[in-house]
Amino acid sequence: MDQFLAFGVVGLSTAAVYAVISGGLVVTYTTTGVFNFAHGAAGMMAAFVYWQFSVGWGWPVWLSLVVVLGVLTPLFGLLVEMAMRPAQSLGEAEKLVMTIALLSGLIAVARWIWDPNESRSLTTFFADKEPFHILGATVTWHQALTMVIAILVAIGLRVLLFGTRTGTEMRATVDDRSLVGLTGADPVRANRVAWILGIELAAIGGVLIAPTVALDATSLSLVIVSAYAAAIFGRLKSLPLTFLGAVVVGCMESYLTGYLPQNQFLPGIRLAAPAILLLLALLLFPHGRLRGRDRQLSPVPLPSLRGTIFFVLAIVWAGVIIATVLSDSDLITYGQIFALGIIAISYVPLAGYAGQISLCQITLAGIGAIVCSHLGADGQWWALLAAMVVSGVVGAVIAVPALRLSGVYLALGTGAIAVIFDRWIFTLPSFDLFGVRISFFEQGSVEVIAPSLFGFSLNNPARTTVFAAVVLALVTLAIVLLRRGRYGRKLIALRDSEAAYATLGGNLLACKIGVFGLSSAIAGLGGALYGMQLQSVTADQFNFITGLPIFLVVVLAGLGAVGAGVFTGAALAGPLNAIGVLWPGLREISQAIPAIAGIAFGAKAVKEGGIAELRKQWSAAFADPIVMGLLVVWTLVAWVLRLTDLINGYVFFAAMLVAAILTPFVAVWHNRRTRPEGDDDVEIPVEWWGISRPWQPEDEEVLDRAVAARS
Repeated sequence: MDQFLAFGVVGLSTAAVYAVISGGLVVTYTTTGVFNFAHGAAGMMAAFVYWQFSVGWGWPVWLSLVVVLGVLTPLFGLLVEMAMRPAQSLGEAEKLVMTIALLSGLIAVARWIWDPNESRSLTTFFADKEPFHILGATVTWHQALTMVIAILVAIGLRVLLFGTRTGTEMRATVDDRSLVGLTGADPVRANRVAWILGIELAAIGGVLIAPTVALDATSLSLVIVSAYAAAIFGRLKSLPLTFLGAVVVGCMESYLTGYLPQNQFLPGIRLAAPAILLLLALLLFPHGRLRGRDRQLSPVPLPSLRGTIFFVLAIVWAGVIIATVLSDSDLITYGQIFALGIIAISYVPLAGYAGQISLCQITLAGIGAIVCSHLGADGQWWALLAAMVVSGVVGAVIAVPALRLSGVYLALGTGAIAVIFDRWIFTLPSFDLFGVRISFFEQGSVEVIAPSLFGFSLNNPARTTVFAAVVLALVTLAIVLLRRGRYGRKLIALRDSEAAYATLGGNLLACKIGVFGLSSAIAGLGGALYGMQLQSVTADQFNFITGLPIFLVVVLAGLGAVGAGVFTGAALAGPLNAIGVLWPGLREISQAIPAIAGIAFGAKAVKEGGIAELRKQWSAAFADPIVMGLLVVWTLVAWVLRLTDLINGYVFFAAMLVAAILTPFVAVWHNRRTRPEGDDDVEIPVEWWGISRPWQPEDEEVLDRAVAARS
């Protein structure tokens, strides 16, 4: 009995922290309509800054707390409110992108400032005082302080929301922002208070829990998973139920630690328990209507076959060039462009066409790498197909519970699945299932052997790079064909309105299972090729946090654009990867760049996308055969010079960068020089090259005028 009470005290202490954090999360969401995925990261930053002041610089504890909680945290909350203010009237996707970007960015900044390889720890509050006993259970003063603070927070929130004018404004803002403004209240002030209060509660929770866990940026940020589960208990609107959920989560974790049988399969359940409970809560509890669903959806581009063929040939050519100008060691580093591109393009049919937000694509890529490693140990080509099939089946299974979820709830559910795999499934030892040996990352890493095709072995980085480029080109072509076909139109109808799709006879379950399975198979294929490129991969390369930059860059590129795969692979494996390789001290900062871009341009990117902007800038070049011919000649000359060692790789890529920057300007200049005076209204459409939509009858007249102008 004493042991039961002891674990109960530990559970209640942990539950108090979760209650404080989840209370701030609910206040923020109910007032602003923004579900803050970076809530835990804000607490993590507060804990690290508190450590820096109190331990690193030796400040008194009271002064450190005053500066962190009384000065820096409110200022940070104000900055977050200003950054998120443009997203108030946008849909769930825009808000999701910006908060996920903030999460990824804060983790990267923390790892840059505080070396993750250096051990740090904080002492508990009142550590010098002897613990006391209640009903035979030992209670430390830190645990008592934590529970007292949780009670005070509950009382304070009750008084604020129901006993003050500001609280009334906050509650009214939940119902109707525009109506609140008409009554003379200030919804902006209510949102500002909510953000500052929410971040403040996250900081208090981070400082309280930091002495009891490892002071690690990723681990502290993912403590929020437990708070997510508590918030879902309260359906993201009820603070009493949220606090009750925190008690359930905290006690469950504590009792699992104390009573879970010690064997090789179960320890990971304790670490994954919050994510498991979050997933169960999402599936079992009813959810209210999501705020922000009455948004205007942006149209999905319809690529033409002519433009697509040009594009996929360019992908293959780029793969050949990269494979021939880089050394084997450089190809292992930078040749990941095409494998990452395949993982990234798996978001296009799922999120871009069907509107299903998934945060576990990187997990499915890891499954593909594992399957290819075990079934293709001797270079069997069919191991790639097996990786696609297994990943696709897992994705289809995920789609079944996902039928109940949408928007932020679906993102939470798929994120929980990713964390379950990270903390439990990927850590399992080998076991037999129906006579088949199943293993994951038991040895810490797995080797992925490149296959042999028609007797031709892809056993070196150059061949693997070209093969990955060809595969990405084929996947891109297949997605374009899907978009132009009947199934693609069904997916877009599903994105526009699930209710209307079902009303008109569409099968929601079949459609969701199909698109989840398809995108999962593509992600699994990308994971297998990623493993082949690196030759050996670990579980950390497929964890939840690692997948966030991929998702962010895809969104910035444009979820509905088939070029998002190449764009994402080139961004992550190209310049961002090069920064970390050339300047190791800036590696973490380079990982924060997608997050910074997501915060700065997230709202605009979801609506338009970077590829659409690039297409506009290059429209004149695509329509000018002379300029495009010069670009091809320039590339061929630089390629030949590199192959003959007259220039090195840096000069070659510098020449390509100069060409990429100058080509749009040269095309505009050439167009103006060759255009007859008085024909300024002549505009050669980019659609002539089949980039954004199929040929229309009215384009004939525009093309005739353009040709006449040039002749």
